[in-house]
Amino acid sequence: MKSSSDLASKPHPAKPGEAYWKQVRKPFLIAISGSFILLQLLFLGNMCYLYGTQFRSSSRYHNFNVLLVDYDGGVIGQSLLAAYHELKGNDFPTLIQNNATDYPDPQNIYESVCRGDYWAAVYTNPGASSRLSSALASSTAATSYNNSDAITYIWNGARYPTIAKSAIYANVQTLVAAAHVAYNHLNGRAAGKSIDWSNEAIAQILFNPIAASEIDIKPTNQGTRVLYNTVSMVFPIIQQFFFIMALNGISSSFGLFSKLLPVQNGRLRMNLSAAYTLIGSLCSAGYLWAFREDWDVNGLQFFLTWMALWLYMHINFLVMDVATGYLQMQFMPFFVLTWVVFNIASVVSPFEVNPAFYRWGYALPTHEVYQVLVQIWSGDCEKQLYRSLPILFAWWVVSLALSILSTSHRCKAAVAAERTSALPPSEEQGLDTESTADESKDDSAENKGAPLSRTTPSNGTTLVTRPADLAAIRRQTAESIRLEQRAYGPSYPTPFVHRQSVDEQ
Repeated sequence: MKSSSDLASKPHPAKPGEAYWKQVRKPFLIAISGSFILLQLLFLGNMCYLYGTQFRSSSRYHNFNVLLVDYDGGVIGQSLLAAYHELKGNDFPTLIQNNATDYPDPQNIYESVCRGDYWAAVYTNPGASSRLSSALASSTAATSYNNSDAITYIWNGARYPTIAKSAIYANVQTLVAAAHVAYNHLNGRAAGKSIDWSNEAIAQILFNPIAASEIDIKPTNQGTRVLYNTVSMVFPIIQQFFFIMALNGISSSFGLFSKLLPVQNGRLRMNLSAAYTLIGSLCSAGYLWAFREDWDVNGLQFFLTWMALWLYMHINFLVMDVATGYLQMQFMPFFVLTWVVFNIASVVSPFEVNPAFYRWGYALPTHEVYQVLVQIWSGDCEKQLYRSLPILFAWWVVSLALSILSTSHRCKAAVAAERTSALPPSEEQGLDTESTADESKDDSAENKGAPLSRTTPSNGTTLVTRPADLAAIRRQTAESIRLEQRAYGPSYPTPFVHRQSVDEQ
């Protein structure tokens, strides 16, 4: 019977895979550390870029220009100016005062805001001060006095709805309330000494002499408005990337890049992309309209929205097609995420509240298509087509040209991959291919101590492969796989398609 000391001294058997793990541990940890760090930096950098658009954004509200016209020329106009001087600061929109002669009619002010010259406009109505004085002096005038006739403001609720609501609408309301306070300082005490306090209507007017009426060019109050310049702009990009992967996977299953001419492949991909983006943009416009609630938009605006989104989606298809054609798979996450973040950062808020650096986003297709959509939804207000359409079509033309080159590049890589995998080992690597009748020569090699590996394909030929040649075969296979990935990557297996060889087809 063995003693306990003998059992203790007996070495424990190695666990399965332990020897292999010791061999690959160092290179594995080096490789995973590189990916670990790069992906952390990728997300950190992109999120810092996105968060930077909103950093201290309220301190840049002064970049919003609001037109001010005083048609009244009396104490109400003076109260409005006094209120602005109290509120003026970096966190309040800038009021730009113009003479009534520059805008002889309120319709001119409306058109100025509609064009996008100003984010909003505030004006005092003609005779507002005299109507207020009459109401304070006469009970008859007091009963018909409407304090909201004193001031009118105009804004466009479809232009960045969430920002416009908080930065423009709310601050104009604050301005009107401050004008009420300023009036009490300027004229309230004097008026209070002369009015008939026994008349309730007159007393109420003095307590609330100034209010404002609102003109919203395009009321946009539906809950889904917060998605218009966020995920509604992101999903078309991701949608095209997924379709590119599916298209590449199906093309790989049928060997299209090696069996069809580049012109045929290019025509096929363009037709498919046009059809896919046409239907995709129709669906996008469809869910915008399906959840519009009481948003006042018509059929023509739906069609124009569809066409704008079609162009936008096709641009992104071409961009993704070019990127996947030239970039290796390991770089695609970096490109796709960065492309999405850069584009969404260009529309998540107006450039007026972003640091000046972000204005390079004018060159991005997402920003320009959103400007086109705002013009469509506003009823031809916020006119930016002079800039947006040239930029969008420049993206489309350049991306189309590069996509044609990318398709040619894919075809060349696919042909090279097929040629590499089809070459006999004897031609590619100088391997020994002999008939079964000549096996005596191989036996002499075996007697010399060179181990051989024999495989017998269906043609009756025996392939005799030495260890050095096995490494060459592996290199040949790896090169073929690399070329195939360059041609068809990135891709993923798609349903309804069974991979089969061209001969079986």
